Amino acid sequence: MPQQPSELNRETPGDDESEFVQALAAVERSLAAVKERYTQIQVDRQRQVELGHRREEIRQSRRQNPLPQLKQELREIEQELETIELNLESRLFSWRSIIEPFWQAVRFGGLGILIGWILKSYAG
Repeated sequence: MPQQPSELNRETPGDDESEFVQALAAVERSLAAVKERYTQIQVDRQRQVELGHRREEIRQSRRQNPLPQLKQELREIEQELETIELNLESRLFSWRSIIEPFWQAVRFGGLGILIGWILKSYAG
């Protein structure tokens, strides 16, 4: 007896459950990554504040007593601050967050061009 079309497209209950388990695991991994990133941002911001205070202390003490060690420490602090700022800015987005909007723009832009081309051929 041939199978009905509804029976051919029907997945077994085990398939639905395994897909759900995989999706749940993916969500848990994403949540863990977000939590990790949030913690890193908090640490970086706190370090940025501490380094900013230390930089001001060095600048004030350097005016009174210009020591080469203070100049070196000031350069190191400024380098670390630049690194932290770059790290904070660069992690605001990921390539994964850009991929979906990019392909949607390509898809709908291409669709718009195609529709425009068709309309122009009928009008012209």
